[in-house]
Amino acid sequence: MAAPRIYLDYNAGAPLRPEVRMAMIDALDATGNASSVHGEGRAARAKVEAARRQVAALVGADPTRVIFTSGGTEANVTVLSPRMRMGAGELAIDLLLVGATEHPSVLAGGRFGPDRVRSIAVDGEGRLSLTDLGAALELAAAEGKRALVSVMLANNETGTIQPVAEIAALARKFGALVHTDAIQAAGRIPVDIAALGVDFLTLSAHKIGGPQGAGAIVLGGDLVSPLPLLVGGGQEKYSRAGTQNVAAIVGFGVAADCARADLDRSAAWSLWRDEIATKAVPAILLSGGAERLPQTLSLGVDGLQAETLVIALDLEGVAVSAGSACSSGKVGVSHVMRAMNVPESQAKAAIRVSFGWGTTESDIRRFTEVWGRVMRRLAPGVTRAA
Repeated sequence: MAAPRIYLDYNAGAPLRPEVRMAMIDALDATGNASSVHGEGRAARAKVEAARRQVAALVGADPTRVIFTSGGTEANVTVLSPRMRMGAGELAIDLLLVGATEHPSVLAGGRFGPDRVRSIAVDGEGRLSLTDLGAALELAAAEGKRALVSVMLANNETGTIQPVAEIAALARKFGALVHTDAIQAAGRIPVDIAALGVDFLTLSAHKIGGPQGAGAIVLGGDLVSPLPLLVGGGQEKYSRAGTQNVAAIVGFGVAADCARADLDRSAAWSLWRDEIATKAVPAILLSGGAERLPQTLSLGVDGLQAETLVIALDLEGVAVSAGSACSSGKVGVSHVMRAMNVPESQAKAAIRVSFGWGTTESDIRRFTEVWGRVMRRLAPGVTRAA
């Protein structure tokens, strides 16, 4: 009998947790629109509000400041808006400053035109340059422009953790607003929206063992919120129109509770991550020096195409992701690797290993065994030299 497959691509999407599945089945069996005033509607609404409290607790937020969306991309695009609500009026944002290694949903600029988006450089470990950010904020202020800064808390490819609290403090000096995409960080490192000092934080359920198709915007204060992306209904306090997906939201809430408990496993995850880094000879670690997530590793074998390695591991029963993408038969290099100025041959070799709630120590051990077999086949000379 073939050995069971090993799934090490949690940063793309974590497996659905059993607790989440059961809660969603229960919610699917119930009747009622959460906006209806009858008993069934009130019962559905109660489930949504319970989930709102659970998601808020994951990031230390006020539940009334949580807005549910269809996922992380919608949450990011909603927040990246040149028009904000501020009390009874509006606040105009002139410029969007984004880190060069952001998720594509942020790099695209949301609702800002391309001419109003500026990219901020990162160093070789993927950490944002506070010097470059400060210069961009100072220039914007000198020109009479208000900026919105968007920097992810932890990178989806490398796991690099950004100094978001420092970034927010710097932005405040110039009257800028700050958004952080905490989708990869939640449930892997402690996240506290107040300690980060940001105005907006975004989340996605399926990264923490919840369902695909559920996300959230968390507001850091009472003054500013983005104008809704979807209009035409009063759901989510007029912040996001459309009938709430009660089952998905319920699943998100349960996953958030479970993810809080996962934080106790971060020390073990860090040991497993470092074990892979040590034993995956002759791999080059592409995010080794910076503070990073405990369960994410970016590595590659110089000169060996990432797609080749991903396919070879897949045939051995191990699922990982490529840091580079193949489009129209041409190998492309990840924008994250390019921003970090990783040499071309290494950037094309970059793969990502990420794990989480369902991973076991035996999975990690078996991965290193599989890696050795694959290397003996694909890079025998290099393996023997190592």
